[in-house]
Amino acid sequence: MYLIAGLGNPGKDYAQTRHNAGFMVVDRLAEAWGISLDKKKFKGLVGEGRIGSHRVILLKPQTYMNLSGESLVEAANFYKIPPENILVIFDDVSLDVGKLRIRKKGSAGGHNGIKSAIALLGTEDFPRVKVGVGAPSHDLVRHVLGKFAPEEMPLLEQTLEAAKNAVHSILHNGIDSAISEYNGFRAE
Repeated sequence: MYLIAGLGNPGKDYAQTRHNAGFMVVDRLAEAWGISLDKKKFKGLVGEGRIGSHRVILLKPQTYMNLSGESLVEAANFYKIPPENILVIFDDVSLDVGKLRIRKKGSAGGHNGIKSAIALLGTEDFPRVKVGVGAPSHDLVRHVLGKFAPEEMPLLEQTLEAAKNAVHSILHNGIDSAISEYNGFRAE
């Protein structure tokens, strides 16, 4: 069983912002896999399904970014999912828009949602998919809570699709294969 969590902030004011890249990927996964994110559980929106031989729980925490770990740990504890099967998808300002990076584990790298997840899960050892949202040219908070520029949208669309495909690859081929295939991804 896998828990696939996309991080973001709930509500219309935050829809389509850079910080909601994780939500955007989970929405694409839900659509592709025919999973409805219609249950309110674990301080989040949850959907369940089967992808091949894997039972999959999709999660969009509704705690706001800085408390994302609360939702993750509740779902993981309920389903008894080990950290290596908790895949977290989130925005990364250290990657340009159009880039994607997969990691088996690692530090929070300054991301408050991941800091919360690490603190509450008690480990850094969970896989993650990072979606590039570009470095801020001004205030970091305004940047991540801002929307993508029109010229960035084609790159973002390609990256969200690649992230969806990378998650599919992780489930079917393993994380090492997905890292090999997608870590060099750059939208054109």
